[in-house]
Amino acid sequence: MKWRVVGGTDVLVSEVGLGAAPLGNLGAPVDDETAGAVVDAAWRAGIRYFDTAPHYGVGLSESRLGDALRGRPRTEFTVSTKVGRLLVDDPDAPTSGEGFVDTPARRRVRDYSADGVRRSLEASLDRLGLDRIDIVLIHDPDEHWAEAVGAAYPALAELRAQGVIGAIGVGMNQSAMPARFVAETDLDCVMLAGRYTLLDRTGADLLDLCARRGVSVLGAGVYNSGLLANPRPGATYDYAPADGDLLARALRLRDVCEAYDVPLRAAALRFVAAHPAVAGIVVGARDAAQITDTVALAAERIPDELWEELAAL
Repeated sequence: MKWRVVGGTDVLVSEVGLGAAPLGNLGAPVDDETAGAVVDAAWRAGIRYFDTAPHYGVGLSESRLGDALRGRPRTEFTVSTKVGRLLVDDPDAPTSGEGFVDTPARRRVRDYSADGVRRSLEASLDRLGLDRIDIVLIHDPDEHWAEAVGAAYPALAELRAQGVIGAIGVGMNQSAMPARFVAETDLDCVMLAGRYTLLDRTGADLLDLCARRGVSVLGAGVYNSGLLANPRPGATYDYAPADGDLLARALRLRDVCEAYDVPLRAAALRFVAAHPAVAGIVVGARDAAQITDTVALAAERIPDELWEELAAL
């Protein structure tokens, strides 16, 4: 497993990272033992970059990831988490919502203020059981640009300057606002989910901008939530059922890949990883077998002729 530098920092990420949203019961429950086995399998496979967020299972993902990493040499792994949602204990809060099920009784409160950033990081450190967080991302500030750029970003930049955190960035499911951040601030990285894939290349301009500015990209959502992993009726695209046109496009991509004896999943992973701005790809897993599959796919050889046919589509 190769390591790559994040932006102009000293922070390193493995070329494949584990996305820990499934450990927060994304879509379906995962028990503590299975969550630990996922992290163990990732470690055995050479994965040393782990991404989480308070949003994922209202803290459940962070707690489980911290438990699974406890006892491992701190200098040998990199963790990213996110700010923008504070968690408030509330016995009346629903235990399912926003895609997560069987979660603790807590509410998410949007807060991109400087104080909110510091409080969020303190709570994340406690749940993770760590003494520092390597990468901190401003999470989903779609409707909160002014506060995110005017308060959250300066607070993170100050913490970076103090050496409290190693790298800062923004994590979103769109490309326009991250491009504004890259143009107007001094970010180290962008986590872009689902907007630069075999099915959706709307984020290509952002990746090119990042390459020019020396900003690393962490590619997430490489399967567009499932359609590129297993295109079939009922498959999801951005966590909603894919329409007929999207399904037809994904099936055609799969057929072209199969003609070269290459799994569509491998092409989807390698397509994102191939861009020069991409430092690593982040892929979720809900069991150990999915980790083994991901690492094998990331090493798959892709013939140049296949890339040419995919590009023509």
